[in-house]
This record gives sequence, C-alpha cells and structure tokens, in this order.
Amino acid sequence: MKHDYFHRVAALTPTKLWINNVTRNEAQMAIDAGAVGCTQNPSYTWKMLNHPEEKAFALQLLDETLKETADDNEVVCRLQRKLISGIAEIFMQVYEKTNGEHGFVSIQGDPIHEEDANVIIAEGRLNREISPNMMIKIPATHAGLEAMHVLIKENTPLNATEVMGVSQFVDICEMYHRIIQETRTKPVMYFSLITGIFDEWLHRYVEKEGIEINQDILFQAVMVVAKKVYQMRQDKGYELGFIGGGVRGLQHFTEMVGGDVCITMNWTGHVDQLLELDQPVVSRLFNPVQPKVLDELLQRVPAFGHAFMEKGLKVEEYEEYGPVMYFRDSFVSAWKNVIDLVKQRRRELS
Repeated sequence: MKHDYFHRVAALTPTKLWINNVTRNEAQMAIDAGAVGCTQNPSYTWKMLNHPEEKAFALQLLDETLKETADDNEVVCRLQRKLISGIAEIFMQVYEKTNGEHGFVSIQGDPIHEEDANVIIAEGRLNREISPNMMIKIPATHAGLEAMHVLIKENTPLNATEVMGVSQFVDICEMYHRIIQETRTKPVMYFSLITGIFDEWLHRYVEKEGIEINQDILFQAVMVVAKKVYQMRQDKGYELGFIGGGVRGLQHFTEMVGGDVCITMNWTGHVDQLLELDQPVVSRLFNPVQPKVLDELLQRVPAFGHAFMEKGLKVEEYEEYGPVMYFRDSFVSAWKNVIDLVKQRRRELS
C-alpha cells in the first residue's frame, strides 16, 4: 500500500482525487498518486498550445486538423477531441481495472454556442464516440438541462458542471431520477459544484459591492453551500456522484475530506503541493456550520443567498448568475484565443 497523502485519504475516507486539465505526463503521475478520474474544460486546448511540454505536439495536431475542414470553430472542436482522446487512453487503465466504475475523462465542448441545446447534444454524441470512458460535461443552464434530458435517456455518462447553487443541484438530480424511473437505465452521472470558482467570485463580489463582513465568515461561505448540498444528497437519496471543482486553494480539497466526494484540481499548484505537504488526513466536511456564520452570510451577502436557498434561482436565471458567467467567460476567452491561432496558422501555412 502506498502511504502518500492521497492514498491515505482514500484508505481512511471515501474522498477521491480527480485531476483537471492535465498533460499526458501529468495524467499518469496523477494516476500513480491515486487519481481515479479526470476533468477537462474548454480552456484545455489553449492551455496545451501554450504548455512547454505539449505545445509542439498540440501544434502538430492543429496543423493536421486544418487540412480536414475550412470551418475554424470546427477545427477547435476536432483538435480538442484529439488532445483529450490521448488522456482518455491513459485513464483506460483505471476504467478497466475498476470495471467501468472509475477512470472517466469528462469533455466539455464549444462554450460560445452552449446556449443551444441541439449543439450540445450533437457535440456530446460525437465526443462520446472518442472512448468508452469518455464522459460528456454539460453546463447546468437552461439549454444544458434540455441537452442532459436527451442524453440521459440515451444512457450517456454525464458530468453536470457549472453548478454554483443548491437550486441547480436539485433540478439536475430530480430530472435524473425522473428519467431513470422511466427508462429503467442508470447512466453514470456526476454533478460538479464549482467550489473554487464560486469562492473566488464571491470574494470579488463582496469587494466590488463594498460589503463589510468578517473574513473568517466569508472564508466559510462556499463550504456552507457544499455542506448543504452534501446533506441534501444524502437525505434525498440522490444517486449522482459529487465532484468539487474549480479549485483555487488547497482548502477546497482539505475541507471536503471525509465526504463521499471527488475533488478535481490541477496537478501544478494543488496536487503537487498537497503531496509535498503530506499533512495528516483529517475529516472536515462534517464539522457543523455555526448559526452566526450562516446568519451573517444570508444577511450581508445577497448573492450567497441565491446559491444557498433551495429556490434561490430559477432555471432561466442559471446562465446569467454571476459565478456561472464568470466561469464561462474564462472558457469563451480561451476558446476564442484558439480560433485566432487557427486563423493565424491558416495564413502561415497558405
């Protein structure tokens, strides 16, 4: 038995490590460190095109893909599939070893057109063909929920992402359970509560709005939401897996330890640091929220209430909710950067 931090976490708790936006080398290192799954987001291709280890390989694939289609956006979609297929191949060892329980790699497509459910569905079907362990990652917006409804019926493994509040989580889980009762199938499905991004956005929101609040209380805000989501999942018997994502600090992993959750984070700056720190394994998720903390957050930070309350947001509001937009904007920016590079490479090669 290995005795590094993540293997000890796995031995003592149900908490699992996933890895995010990895290079091929990092994918194998993550598996060796105990990772059982992988998430990639729409900024992945831009990251690989600028990564010192992967840039040459990514550019080679880009040049090959340019010959396949004159549609620049389609080039980006195909390039993403090619890059992520290599990661899925590496994670097949986990998928096969666990008989398909673990080893999934999730892929999220074009963020520019994700308001169109038909685009999401068509792209999801294409991406699913990449590998048996490919999981389709879809934002929990109005259009995303429409697309999930179709793909769940098709028994597609899914990761419902960009979840920033309790209402999104409930809508996803209730939809899943209605469909599986109808179809009598049960595709693997996770929801991703983007704890790190929500935390980052909330701190910026508080500063922008000039809200005065104890920083120790604000530090706990995202975990207050996460604990409520976790408890509701247990109480209601929802069968979806829980992923914590968008990690921005080590606390977004360590504060979740103890729960039956998967936390996905980058290798550099997060996984490597936790391996180096090699701190004691302590279950923290079930530490109770003090009433004063919840009262202060609800009274002083309106955006927190939208995330915390079960009906804090309507389905039509999901796409425009501050932290969802903040997260999506980063994807759109990276996707457009790749499109610009595609145009540039076309000119250079012609």
